[in-house]
Amino acid sequence: MSLSNFTQPQYVPQLSNSSGGLQGLFNMVHSFLGLVQPNSFPEGLLTRLIKPPHEFTPEFLKEVLLYETGFLVCAAIGVLYIILVPLVGLFFCCCRCCGRCGGYMYQKQTKHIDCKRRSLFVSVLAVTIIILAGDICAYISNQRMSQTVGKGVGNLNSTVDNLHRYLNSIPQEVDEIIDVSSVPLNQTNASLLNIGITLGKKIQTQLGGKANKALDTADNLLRVIATVEQELKKVNDSSSRLQMLQKELDQNLTILRDDINRTLDSCGHPCQNVSVKDLRPGGNLTGFPDISVPMELITNLTRLDPGATLTEARKTLENIPEKVSNETKSVVSDAENVLRNIKDQIHQMRANFSILNFVENVSDTINEIIGLARTYEPEAATYDRYRWIVCVILCCLVLLIIVLNVLGLLFGALGLDPQEMPIQRSCPSNSGGLLLMASAGFSFIFSWLLMLLVLVTFLIGGNTYELVCRPWASGRLLEFLETPGLIPDFNVSQLMDNSDVTLSSMYNSCKNNDSLWSTLHLNKTISLDEMFNISKYTDDIDSTLNKINVSVDSTNLLNDDQKRLMQDLSKKDGPLKMNFSDALEQINQSKINQDLSALAAKLDNLATQLGSRHPNISAKLQNHAAEVRNVQTSVNDKFPPEIQNLNNSIRILEKSVSEIPGLVNSTLSEVEVAQEFMKQKTGEIIKNETLTFVNSILGFFQSYMDWAKSKIEDEVGRCGPVAWAINSIDTIFCGYIVDSWNGFWFSLGWCTIFLLPSIILAVKLARFYRRMSMDDIYVDEAMELSRQRMFKMPRAELKK
Repeated sequence: MSLSNFTQPQYVPQLSNSSGGLQGLFNMVHSFLGLVQPNSFPEGLLTRLIKPPHEFTPEFLKEVLLYETGFLVCAAIGVLYIILVPLVGLFFCCCRCCGRCGGYMYQKQTKHIDCKRRSLFVSVLAVTIIILAGDICAYISNQRMSQTVGKGVGNLNSTVDNLHRYLNSIPQEVDEIIDVSSVPLNQTNASLLNIGITLGKKIQTQLGGKANKALDTADNLLRVIATVEQELKKVNDSSSRLQMLQKELDQNLTILRDDINRTLDSCGHPCQNVSVKDLRPGGNLTGFPDISVPMELITNLTRLDPGATLTEARKTLENIPEKVSNETKSVVSDAENVLRNIKDQIHQMRANFSILNFVENVSDTINEIIGLARTYEPEAATYDRYRWIVCVILCCLVLLIIVLNVLGLLFGALGLDPQEMPIQRSCPSNSGGLLLMASAGFSFIFSWLLMLLVLVTFLIGGNTYELVCRPWASGRLLEFLETPGLIPDFNVSQLMDNSDVTLSSMYNSCKNNDSLWSTLHLNKTISLDEMFNISKYTDDIDSTLNKINVSVDSTNLLNDDQKRLMQDLSKKDGPLKMNFSDALEQINQSKINQDLSALAAKLDNLATQLGSRHPNISAKLQNHAAEVRNVQTSVNDKFPPEIQNLNNSIRILEKSVSEIPGLVNSTLSEVEVAQEFMKQKTGEIIKNETLTFVNSILGFFQSYMDWAKSKIEDEVGRCGPVAWAINSIDTIFCGYIVDSWNGFWFSLGWCTIFLLPSIILAVKLARFYRRMSMDDIYVDEAMELSRQRMFKMPRAELKK
């Protein structure tokens, strides 16, 4: 019996957590947040915060502040940045307006001025590149977050579609298990309808083993006896014909001998040398054994027709399947009714799977959640659009500072002529210095705003990662959600009525794509052994099939008269003990004592000698010679074929007769054994084969029950899609939204922090590009400032 395998549903591939080339950035963010918040997951704090009533006691607030120490320190640094940077920018602006803090347009010329300028150039360029890298990362993170929101509907639909396929597959698989029950039912029904073959053939094989062997041996014996009978008839016919030919030959030779003697006597002295006294048959064909007795015995045996008895015995054995089929019609009809009842009982098993109702409730709950989520989809897209615009503006502000720095470096480096005096610097060089100053001014103006946004997004994104994403990845979040009373009316163990079932255990099992049976530990609430108790379904059919009562008529393979005659044939000194050797010797002797050819030649010679002297005698002698030759021809034509046929028959007869005693003994022995076996074992064989047939029928159901239990325990409801759905939510929320959110504020904070060195370096570098108001000349005797003329700085000298 072949039972089908399950075909697992085809699911949409689960969402991959692609970092989009930002994995290095995300790793830095995670490392930074790990330094900021090294504390473990605050289960106790969150439990007291969520559970009503909320009591914000000083001790509780102290614990919260202690847990958030890292975030508070970072927030304090951010607040200082927000306050101090604009304030310092204001003071800096006022000082420069008063000609201080680099506002005095005079640059002292030293021998290291070129080295300083180049160092500042490289430093500003490096800081600008760092800020640009942060701005690019911020822009990509912003785009990635928007793309996630845009694709959220499609990803949500794919995840929900997988869940629906999974939930729908559970009742389908249960129905498939129940539907497969038609296989053993149909197999049983087919076996009952073909009971003549399934049961009758086995009974026939068991009974026919020894019986067929005895029947085959008896058939072989009858063939040998028929051969003996046939050859005996041939021997009798051949011997009769030979005797008739010999009698005819004797008469012809006697007449011929008398005629030749009269002719020879009338011839006188010339014919004295010719003698025909030996002209007579040489053998005696009357010495054949009497075959009338064996012929009569065989005839009597044939008249009893043992072949018909054997044929009847074979027919009885061959009719066993038909007889079984005829005698079990009523039982088969009752069994078919029982099968229909069993089919109805198996289909009622579906009501015992209470988990199916739970699955339906879960499916309805998912539909409600998805419907609610889709109502907020337009608002989420709108707010995300606003967020995207704001973030792009912030990135553009940083980009503006970067552009100013780049233009300042470009104009300053290309427009500066080191040989020119500071008060004679070109317009491009002066513009480069002004652009760098503009970069510093915009940095003072916007940096506090950038830090404010970084601080807000840092507190939101950082705590979200620490309180949701990291414990989600480690499994602590699921354990927290299992806290009794945390969520009213939500307790998985109580819902499943099983203390071993928790969110963590369910998720871990589903990650391994385990079956629903092992995931929910249904063995503690549902007993498959009781549900699939075979006795409930097979007791009726067992009791029905045990009514099978098959009787096989006993038949004689050979009757007593046939056995007696066979025994008479097999006796050692019985009628078949015939000796044909003497008869064959007489037959094989010369048929005529005198050589007829020599006699004819002598008569021809004698007729020639007499010639004209005795023409009458000569003519008679020639006639006698011709008659002798005719006799010789007749003997040669008639005797050899008959003798050959007789020899062949006798040889076949002797061979067949020699086989009869052994065949008779083996036949009678095997017939006796077969008759005894059938007499004693027929009932037992029928009983055993009927029991085996019933057990094979019950085995169909046992195989089905074992298959059904194994499928339910190992394959029904493989909950991998549930884990995939949870992982997809984790990927969307943490891998895309939270990581992109954190990547944005980290990149923007990165840019904001590096604006400080950018301000300092840009201001310092700007003095090397801007046109000064006062000149300063420095000449070193070892340094040539100009190929055309040497400059010498005025120095005070003491009078001698």
